[in-house]
Amino acid sequence: MKTLLQLLLLGCLTTPAWAADVKIDIREFMYSPKDVQVTAGTRVTWVNDDQIPHTVAETHKLFHSAALDTNDSFSYVFETPGTYEYFCVLHPQMIGKIIVNPSTP
Repeated sequence: MKTLLQLLLLGCLTTPAWAADVKIDIREFMYSPKDVQVTAGTRVTWVNDDQIPHTVAETHKLFHSAALDTNDSFSYVFETPGTYEYFCVLHPQMIGKIIVNPSTP
């Protein structure tokens, strides 16, 4: 049986089930972080920190943002486990990936 201290420390080292928001910055023609692992049900928000517009478009057209100006954001909730690759329509060299793991009951 784990002690209360062990449980508290474990909670500090892992992402709790209720932490369902992840932010990805768009800066210097890159998504940061480029690749992200999340649990099903997580909301991912991309924020454009660049001085020019960018988009976020999933390669199979599951989601697609409008052009995001500086400080604009786009969010998507990933409900289904799988791997989702995305890119900027205006700058196709900008790519990223979201890996969605099943949520634990």
